[in-house]
Amino acid sequence: MGATPPGRRRFLAAAAVGVGGVIFGCDGDSRRAAPDAPSTPRLMPEGLPLTALATLHNESPDPSQFVATLVAAAGPAAPLPGTTTSMLLYNGFAPGPLIEINERQHVRIRLDNRLAEPTTIHWHGLPVPADQDGNPMDPVPAGTSRVYEYDLPPASAGTYWYHPHPHETTAAQVARGLAGALIVRADDDPLARLPEVTLLITGLRLSPDGQIASDDALDWTVGRQREMLLVNGGRLPVHTIRPGATERWRICNATASTHLRLTLEGHRLTLVGTDGGLLGEPVAGLTEVLLAPAQRVELLVTANGSPNGRYRFRALRFEADYLNLGTYRDQDLLTLVTTNETSAVPFELPTSLRPIVDLGPPVVHRLVELDEVHDLCTGKGATTTFLINGRIFDPDRVDFAAVAGQVESWEVANHTAMAHPFHIHGTQFQLVSRTVGTVITPAPYLAWIDTVLVPSQQTATIKVRQTLPGKRMFHCHILEHEDNCMMAILDVRPSPS
Repeated sequence: MGATPPGRRRFLAAAAVGVGGVIFGCDGDSRRAAPDAPSTPRLMPEGLPLTALATLHNESPDPSQFVATLVAAAGPAAPLPGTTTSMLLYNGFAPGPLIEINERQHVRIRLDNRLAEPTTIHWHGLPVPADQDGNPMDPVPAGTSRVYEYDLPPASAGTYWYHPHPHETTAAQVARGLAGALIVRADDDPLARLPEVTLLITGLRLSPDGQIASDDALDWTVGRQREMLLVNGGRLPVHTIRPGATERWRICNATASTHLRLTLEGHRLTLVGTDGGLLGEPVAGLTEVLLAPAQRVELLVTANGSPNGRYRFRALRFEADYLNLGTYRDQDLLTLVTTNETSAVPFELPTSLRPIVDLGPPVVHRLVELDEVHDLCTGKGATTTFLINGRIFDPDRVDFAAVAGQVESWEVANHTAMAHPFHIHGTQFQLVSRTVGTVITPAPYLAWIDTVLVPSQQTATIKVRQTLPGKRMFHCHILEHEDNCMMAILDVRPSPS
């Protein structure tokens, strides 16, 4: 079915977006309940020390193997004083335990689904076989188990995450707690000696009775609204660091629909990694880094040399609204506090991090159009529906066919009035350029990404190569859009050679 975007007011968002959604530049205070979030009855405890994520235990004594179990089950949590909230947990945790694995390891993780509905585990960004990807066509029924098994190739080190991907219920399961961070360690990491901090950013919205609020028609239209942002499950935690010390922050945006314009008061940031791992060389002196839903970055943070300092790490507003429907605001994420120690010895940043080679000339060119329509595919109450190439998602239809090993160029053209983070399963890809009107801006640097932010009325050109055959999803990573039609299937066929 074809769809022509309606003639409506449109706006251009983030015209200066870089690779995958990074904005270059050379938490309003959210310590009270936001006025646009009346459904949250009272505040979570704030200002506690930053909690490190629990770690998933490797049950194998063989260092070449990683064997573990993840149990998805409903369970009680206590985000608000005096209230028991029913959430969905991995191994009793929300967010789920951090998975740390190594390049070249053989991974075998059993999922026990103790939910009352089907689920999957999608290993977001990892180059795993199609039948191990946890896509919507491969559900794990309630009360059953399955094993995900794959080998991690060399040069796959990076910051990833895992989350459910069942058909039409991904947004609800993630909103209720099912998400976790995953780190693949490199054989040779030039930043290995730096202390690391993993920050998984999630959203929480509660109804007046203290339970997770269901999505409403507004959420299904523009993505989940009015969420409190949490870091490692905590509200406005405090992270303490020695003055002048440098840390490596691995940050994952695991929210359903919130774009995070990250900034740290009194500091400049150094970007060293994106979705698929380290850059070729550091990008220093940034005042902001934009992280769209599902994206990850690695930042080097060197603390201000002054002792006893307090600095807010914040997520600034990205879009004002979408046709006066969605509302967004500045939020604080955590407070960085420097100790009263003397300043640490400065860290000598390497000038190069790892080689990244351009994918080379494409042999196939594709156009992917992001459209908006009314009164279509709106069973969930959405007033506007977003489609890919004018089609409603059909799990039995193949939208594109590709050949493993071939380099393709995709032009992802956003004809809608809001930004969409565009994700392709099974591989990392490279942003080539962005087009606004007739102006083409090359990507500022070469990087591996699996999710690219495409603002309104902008086209992102990417180069992608799938190496493993099978059916792969591509979709918007605003989870309500993904669940409500904005997804398609790429069938990767074996190379004839």
